[in-house]
Amino acid sequence: EVQLQASGGGLVQPGGSLRLSCAASGFTFDDYTIGWFRQAPGKEREGISCISSSDGSRYYEGSVKGRFTISRDDAKNTIWLQMDRLKIEDTNIYYCNTDLYEHGSWNAYWGQGTLVTVSS
Repeated sequence: EVQLQASGGGLVQPGGSLRLSCAASGFTFDDYTIGWFRQAPGKEREGISCISSSDGSRYYEGSVKGRFTISRDDAKNTIWLQMDRLKIEDTNIYYCNTDLYEHGSWNAYWGQGTLVTVSS
């Protein structure tokens, strides 16, 4: 069974930092790109960062580029999202995600989400 367990959310003041973790199991972790989405109430879920399996290349959505850093440790089947200089608009539920190729098709898997609240 594929599982993605996200953690590390919480309440932080503007300008502060948080580090999210996502522990994965049930698939060959080092074969797949994995990343983070976020979703605010009433809004669509948006992809903010991902990291590839092949060369470790990273993608960042424009609003987080330069403030967030994604990393992975294939030995631990885990990714992290270091979030620095947090802004009020970063308040969201953050989900880790991977798409797995299974039985001839791609299937999306999601963690349970972890809430990040940026507030003074």
